[in-house]
Amino acid sequence: MGKFYFFLWLRWAVRLSLCSLILASIVSLSITIIIYINQGMRPLNSEVILALQNLFKFWFPISWSLALLIALFRALKYIFNTKIYGYELKLYSCDLKDVLKEIGYGDLVKVWRKWFMLMIWLVGSLMILALFFTYIFTSFHSVFSWFSIYWLFTFILVSGYFSFMIMSHRCKRVKIVKC
Repeated sequence: MGKFYFFLWLRWAVRLSLCSLILASIVSLSITIIIYINQGMRPLNSEVILALQNLFKFWFPISWSLALLIALFRALKYIFNTKIYGYELKLYSCDLKDVLKEIGYGDLVKVWRKWFMLMIWLVGSLMILALFFTYIFTSFHSVFSWFSIYWLFTFILVSGYFSFMIMSHRCKRVKIVKC
């Protein structure tokens, strides 16, 4: 069962990472190009390239924050009906009688809300632990001095592993089936 959870989490983490990073890069690059075009498309020299890089670096964490929410919703669909080491996670219909073979995004809304609240609690717990250890072992005394989207993403990845273990107990429509 441990291998099942680990490889389920690993597939989810890779999908979440790639989807969110690619979407954030596309959005940041699009914003950078739009700003470049609106500013008159000056000839590319070292100053203009540096300014474009700074624009991209500015917009990337902001767009990643939004892309991460979209990727969290989309990535949940792909954890179901995948056989991993003799187990699979099944999503049942609302009446709990039928297993959904084809899972649409509409089927995930209630499950995603419960799972997302679980993730919020787990991430919050990790943040409290991290703040406690940071306060004791480092010179930082505030969460805002070290916390960023990069740390949040790390906390989300760690919390995702534990959320899959709790998910089948928390949500009645999700069951682990031995195959």
